Amino acid sequence: MANHLSSFKRIRQNRTRRLRNKYVYKSTKTAIKKFLVDRKNKKQYSIVVSMIDKLSKKNIIHMNKAARLKKKLTKKLN
Repeated sequence: MANHLSSFKRIRQNRTRRLRNKYVYKSTKTAIKKFLVDRKNKKQYSIVVSMIDKLSKKNIIHMNKAARLKKKLTKKLN
């Protein structure tokens, strides 16, 4: 590990961002599971799709994975 102050700062920033991304991703997975239990709830569906879009926009998940998840949820809704 380098001994520069900037590298220590970068390590702190990466840790913070990693924890934030992990929290957002995990809460989205939980929301997906809740939707799959109660598939008829269209309000829950729109919330989950919005969360997936935000993950994709922030590059937490790949856009193709987001498309796959939304396609799967849409199939379950219909």
